[in-house]
Amino acid sequence: METEAYRGEEDLACHASRGRTSRTETMYGPPGTAYIYLIYGMHHLLNVVAWPEGHPASILIRALEPLDALHDARTDGPGRLTRAMGIDRSLNGVPMEEKSGLWLEKREPLDPDTIVTGPRVGVDYAGEWAKRPWRYWIRDTPYRSV
Repeated sequence: METEAYRGEEDLACHASRGRTSRTETMYGPPGTAYIYLIYGMHHLLNVVAWPEGHPASILIRALEPLDALHDARTDGPGRLTRAMGIDRSLNGVPMEEKSGLWLEKREPLDPDTIVTGPRVGVDYAGEWAKRPWRYWIRDTPYRSV
């Protein structure tokens, strides 16, 4: 799995850096809500709202290990992941719980030594905010964006 963190209006790489808009409204909602947006007019990206309601922050799901029906799918990038899983803006704003069809499952904690951090991808315009080590992945995993 690979993720990136985006922290509120002060984070120049975060969509909420320009304040509350119709696009970012979901980010201001309750934690555990899916925030899905279209990028480059062709890729849907999946985020999870991560802070208390009214405080926009989210975690972008960049890649994951495909299991079960997805075992042959490419999920090594945020656009590939959502395409393989059939995720689009119709799920924007849904609570991420099993009954919504989009949810996270609790797993055994990882050994902290297996977690690697680095700068976020594709946000150079954000200056020093782009350099923050808020991208996380599992060491030696083949399930990471390229």
